[in-house]
Amino acid sequence: MLRFAFSLGTDMHIGDLRVALFNYLIAKQCQEDLVIRIEDANKESDTKGRDQEILELFGLFGIEYSQVIYQSKNFRFHSAMALQLLHEKKAFSCFCSNEWLEKKFQEAKRMKQAYRYDDACRNLPAELVIDNTAPFTVRITRPNESIVIYDKIKGDISFDPDVIESFVIMNQDKTPTYNFACAVDDMLSDISMIVCSEDHRDNTLKQIHIRNRLGYEKKIEYAYIPAIIDEDTISVKGLLEQGYLPEAILNYLISIGNTPLREIFTLKEAKKWFTLNTISNSPTRFDIDMLKHINKEHMKIMDATELSRYVGFADADIGELARIYLKEAGTTCELKEKIASIFAPKDIPKTFSKQVATMKEAIIQAPYFKEYDDFKAYITKKTGLVDKNFVTPLRILLTNAEDGPDIADIYNYLKNYIRKIVK
Repeated sequence: MLRFAFSLGTDMHIGDLRVALFNYLIAKQCQEDLVIRIEDANKESDTKGRDQEILELFGLFGIEYSQVIYQSKNFRFHSAMALQLLHEKKAFSCFCSNEWLEKKFQEAKRMKQAYRYDDACRNLPAELVIDNTAPFTVRITRPNESIVIYDKIKGDISFDPDVIESFVIMNQDKTPTYNFACAVDDMLSDISMIVCSEDHRDNTLKQIHIRNRLGYEKKIEYAYIPAIIDEDTISVKGLLEQGYLPEAILNYLISIGNTPLREIFTLKEAKKWFTLNTISNSPTRFDIDMLKHINKEHMKIMDATELSRYVGFADADIGELARIYLKEAGTTCELKEKIASIFAPKDIPKTFSKQVATMKEAIIQAPYFKEYDDFKAYITKKTGLVDKNFVTPLRILLTNAEDGPDIADIYNYLKNYIRKIVK
């Protein structure tokens, strides 16, 4: 079983989507289920409706999952396991106030030291704990043995026990802390492998320690994905709104820091060759130009009618027309602007105003011509316009520009709209 966990406090960024894609690919290859866990423990930071937004994004990108679990539904298990640890003396009640802890933190900071909790409440007499009415947290006792992380990318990593203090697992309001909730949730879901961002390694140490204290013997494997530099500033929703296709985004995110079999591929194709063995150990930089290139390539192979829908039509001819403009546009939004300009009122330069007026009248009165050469011959005969005085006015009327793709190709896909365009 694999899982992808997501907080409702932020939009989905490209780093999140990349990790979700990797989880999905590995789950499919291993014939394991993928669980989506919505980490909604912190209600104050949650954004209403974001869970559905996330799930809709998964559907858009073709990420299939077996179930959705809301972390808040497991609160009773978190509480029960915290009580178990207290009963077994593997955790203790801490009555240290936030003000006192902040004072200790500032003292350590002034001495240029890292603050570590000194277990002030660990050995309090039972009567001071039972009869104490002050607010308290629950802290897990620090480890006595080394902690090993089984990392599929960089190999197993061992940490000395003194890297972890007696940290809080239950807040004063009796809600679980992030790491305690995650550790318990992974136990409840029988997770066998966790693919996550590299910046979660410190959290992993605490989560492994929690499971060890709870007597959980299953060894969970990890795969830490090196970050994309500045990934938290690039939202998936933002890229979609800019006109990047889901197929292109996933193509790029799977490729970056990796060695795919070929440059352009689909998610279905990636299932056959994807492996963690080729993932780079170093962070990689997001390259918008490369994403735009990949986006262009996916638009080139897209069904023409489907492409036309991105520019406001449902016509294969308009889709093929849009494809012509891929030399000048790299996103569906840029393509839509190109096509919209064709159907917009024409911006006619004064130097060609007379020629345009003459040609416009001839086109409106012209019969339908399937071939451009026949159309050209007819308009030439009716207007007497030749060379630049023919080509430039015609291009202005058909494309709203004085230069661009071959006019014969343009006519081929616009002939059914020609009267509408020139009016």
